[in-house]
Amino acid sequence: MKLKLHWQIFIAMALGGLFATLFKDQVPMVAPLGDIFMRLLKMVIVPLILSSIITGVAGIGDSRSLGRLGGKTFLYYITTSFLAIAVGLTLTNVIQPGVGLEVAQEVTISPDDLENPGSVADILMRIIPINPVAAAAEGDILGIIFFAIIFGFAITRLPEKHSKTLQAFFQAVFEAMMTLTQAIIRLAPIGVFGLISQAVASMGFGLFQAVGKYMLTILLGLSIHFLIVLPIIFYLFTRRNPLDHYRAMAAVMAMAFSGSSSSATLPLTIDAVEKKAGVSNKVSSFVLPMGATINMDGTALYECAGVLFIAQALGIPLGFGQQLVVVFTALLASIGAAGIPSAGLVMIFIVLEAVGITTPAAYALVGIMLAVDRPLDMFRTVVNVTSDSIGAVVIAHSEGEKLNYPLVGTSRSA
Repeated sequence: MKLKLHWQIFIAMALGGLFATLFKDQVPMVAPLGDIFMRLLKMVIVPLILSSIITGVAGIGDSRSLGRLGGKTFLYYITTSFLAIAVGLTLTNVIQPGVGLEVAQEVTISPDDLENPGSVADILMRIIPINPVAAAAEGDILGIIFFAIIFGFAITRLPEKHSKTLQAFFQAVFEAMMTLTQAIIRLAPIGVFGLISQAVASMGFGLFQAVGKYMLTILLGLSIHFLIVLPIIFYLFTRRNPLDHYRAMAAVMAMAFSGSSSSATLPLTIDAVEKKAGVSNKVSSFVLPMGATINMDGTALYECAGVLFIAQALGIPLGFGQQLVVVFTALLASIGAAGIPSAGLVMIFIVLEAVGITTPAAYALVGIMLAVDRPLDMFRTVVNVTSDSIGAVVIAHSEGEKLNYPLVGTSRSA
């Protein structure tokens, strides 16, 4: 009997970790397997997003339906991001991982080394691409999404003859991209083996011990959001057992953990949500690409908790008002900075600047956070992707679609 994909991926993760532990010097030989697999996934992202969103928006038809779907999508994403931030801030205030921290400030990083994101208004302006072709070439996902939405809507305003022609064309492109994606997905265990081998071999453990309390705080916050907050949201809106969804997304979660990229995992997420949850392409093609770009629950939690951690380590008290500034600045930056290189770094410097923490010591602590960030980033990506997939299911259910999970456990019908 052939093992299901998620079990193949889990086995590959275990073997990759074992290989890196026993044969660390040989890891450079297998690391390219992970790089090749990630390049293959990234290769299909732009045409898949473009064709899926255009097809989905054109299939929605009227502006009222599109506005309703868009409103639900943004409401869900903003709500879950705020909930994640609340969890992170609460835990950091209670545990106070930065208090009493003494770490040699050898790892430093400066915002001068990064691209200047400008104001929040400037960041939001980047949503509109000056050249859609250039946006596609540069992988500017937010710009691609914006163009695809308005182009898909434009198709609905054409005469029926032209509208049907374009819809059929982009539907065919989407089907071809999904076929290609499914072929690439079969290579996932090989790619994951290379990715995990590389990750385990590159992780040092000295700094992990020094900032262990900080890491445990972040991991606890992510776990609460992943295991409590998101399942409650899922159950409240669908009245189904959350385990149904988590089982269906097991392979997607494993890939997200290995690759640490919501965008690279997007092809798998779309495939799983449609085939294993029964969500229509009309909903998944709109909600999921948007989520992979702007819905970063885990990242928002991490960045806000990280700023409080830095303030605590430096002995800088942040009052309630300043923590509110942290919340709103991080949320806006996480949405708008998606197309900026080193977006996570840019984001944390934006938040630090918003509360006036711009000392060299603060930048040194950012460097230390980055040095131990790999395992946290892997888990953050799982949280981000899980939130996206639950969003697609919740919105599909609210649109009257019948969910179609495999009948396992004690789930209730939708």
